[in-house]
Amino acid sequence: MRCANIGGRFVILNGTESIDVAEASSGQFGPDPLAVLDRWQEFLQWAREVNRDSRTPVAGHAFGPPIPHPRQVFAIGLNYGAHAAEANIDPPAAPAVFTKFPASITGPDAVVALPATGTADWEVELVVVIGAEARNVSAAAAWNHVAGFTVGQDLSERQRQMVGPVPQFSLGKSYEGFTPIGPELVTLDELEDPTDLAIECRLNGDVVQVGRTSDLIFDVPSLIEHLSAVLTLLPGDLIFTGTPAGVGVARTPPVYLQPGDVLVSTIEGIGEISQQFRRA
Repeated sequence: MRCANIGGRFVILNGTESIDVAEASSGQFGPDPLAVLDRWQEFLQWAREVNRDSRTPVAGHAFGPPIPHPRQVFAIGLNYGAHAAEANIDPPAAPAVFTKFPASITGPDAVVALPATGTADWEVELVVVIGAEARNVSAAAAWNHVAGFTVGQDLSERQRQMVGPVPQFSLGKSYEGFTPIGPELVTLDELEDPTDLAIECRLNGDVVQVGRTSDLIFDVPSLIEHLSAVLTLLPGDLIFTGTPAGVGVARTPPVYLQPGDVLVSTIEGIGEISQQFRRA
């Protein structure tokens, strides 16, 4: 199943048409995506039986972030071997975790203002959406707590991120609009192999990142096990799983996002998001 946020309302996508969940359920489920995620298993059962005759064309409607107001956003650093290598850092022995503050979330086709520092960078990422509360969950059981995937960009202001004496990863990655996600929430049954998806980022038409999610150092079940051993993961929480090699800061000379740039991020079977950039 493919779901989305259109006009602030949670919908089921059916080809080029959508089904408004609140309307089709006669109010059994509300329009807020997070409220639906809180009842995800109940929703899945209802969705299997819903009458799909009541549909609205998608064309002309802007997609918002599929989960616009998650309670927690986790991000994993250096989770592809080649990305760790380009950063001249040994692959971590355990997941390197930081957060992107939820206020930075935006939709899949946002125009993003660049800070005046001029050192904003790109990081395409597979994003996990939690569908059931998880506490002390083993890797073997972790997939039962996943609602699905979406595409994300971990936009990163490198100067702010690395300002001393202690790096400020979370702050440097949480400028307004620095967490675009979308366009859809895709359930795992839609994917031939949810553990091995092609992932790519293009800047002004040129491929700058390419990889496969099977190259993750710590896969999705391992991340859920690691995080849930410390705290409770809640429905609608997001996990940015890491980025492959090819970020701008690792190039010689470094390349950073500029006003007028267009960044397109694609993950096989999930979709594509596109950001344009302007001066703040």
